[in-house]
Amino acid sequence: MAHDFRFGLAIANGLSDDAVEVAKLAEATGFDVAVMGDHIGAELAPMPTLAAIAAATSTIRLGTMVLNADVRNPVQLAWEAASIARLSNGRFELGVGAGHTPQEYAAIGRAQDPPAVRKRRLMESVELISDLLRGRTVTRSGEFFDVTGACVAGPDLEVPLLVGGNGSSLLEHAGRHADIIGLQGLGRTLEDGHRHTVRWTAEHLEQQLDQIRNGAQDRFDDIELSALVQVIQITDDADSAIGELCERVPGLTPEDAAATPYALFGTVDEIADKLERCRQRWGISYFVVRDHEQFEPVISKLR
Repeated sequence: MAHDFRFGLAIANGLSDDAVEVAKLAEATGFDVAVMGDHIGAELAPMPTLAAIAAATSTIRLGTMVLNADVRNPVQLAWEAASIARLSNGRFELGVGAGHTPQEYAAIGRAQDPPAVRKRRLMESVELISDLLRGRTVTRSGEFFDVTGACVAGPDLEVPLLVGGNGSSLLEHAGRHADIIGLQGLGRTLEDGHRHTVRWTAEHLEQQLDQIRNGAQDRFDDIELSALVQVIQITDDADSAIGELCERVPGLTPEDAAATPYALFGTVDEIADKLERCRQRWGISYFVVRDHEQFEPVISKLR
């Protein structure tokens, strides 16, 4: 069963950007969700900024895409998420990932574990956070966390949990526990710790969906699938724009760039049609973009 479309705007964390005003504009122009990322540095921290946005808006949902759960205590994080959800009248969605940027670990004086360890820690965090956000009192001992009598939310509070990441074990686990799963079309982290290899192929996307389905089993249709759009351009010559992109991205073919949801090129009608095809073919219904101005007419078209 296809989910209704939802559209999110990723708001920059930079100190020079007025995140609250951007979120108010997104609310006024039809976006469903305002999300913020998470990189420690001289920029706005996502959780307090989203709390400020909650106070200045009334309908747009708020979320993280995604917080580095690897450097956060899951009980503390669930507590903060539940608090923002209450302050916003239930408009908060918590998105978490395993972390990848070496400088962030160096900045807080913590060693960065290998990806497999970070993913196991994320999976344990997801289970704890999921239970806590469903109003349960949690006592458990795991590989990374020992928790006794933790409780942060009442049973009346709903805080959807998004998991973003790659790899079969993580995506199967997300299929069992997450409400929303974030797909980015990214591969391994490059040496600079920020950039990634690009895996924008239909084959890779379908492999990821199979991994999610293996974990989800009969709850697969309940999961909302999200795609982070990496580039968007309104143009009358989509073929040329796609060709230029393929020249910059090693291994990317025009066929995959035109099919998968991570790059959107074309007229407003062509992009709207592509999003419809992605929803029908893969069940992806929640699209997050970074460019408000380019995407707003697409929202208007699809509404």
